[in-house]
Amino acid sequence: QVQLVESGGGLVQAGGSLRLSCAASGRAFSSYAMGWFRQAPGKEREFVAHISWSGGSTYYADSVKGRFTISRDNARNTVYLQMNSLKPEDTAVYYCAADPYIGLSYWKDDQYKYWGQGTQVTVSS
Repeated sequence: QVQLVESGGGLVQAGGSLRLSCAASGRAFSSYAMGWFRQAPGKEREFVAHISWSGGSTYYADSVKGRFTISRDNARNTVYLQMNSLKPEDTAVYYCAADPYIGLSYWKDDQYKYWGQGTQVTVSS
């Protein structure tokens, strides 16, 4: 069992930066692959970024590639999402997710077993 708690969201102007954190409790965090997803009002939840259990592999949605960076600190049981050059279209609730068995379908939200409660990110123009 893994509990996930996101933090770091807020209001920022376009072009600004935020760093989201996702703190995990429970055993074997270091064996879980982690993902970030987001959901804007009236839209479906969408994939943002994924990191393997070791941190050796990362994947990004095309919309955030080059602007966002996912990382993890297994000693602190935490995964991060550094978001730079933010745009109004990045406004959404951001969720972290975890699963021990993610394969190639890392972009599909139904592949993740554990979810946090979400943190709001609002980018003003």
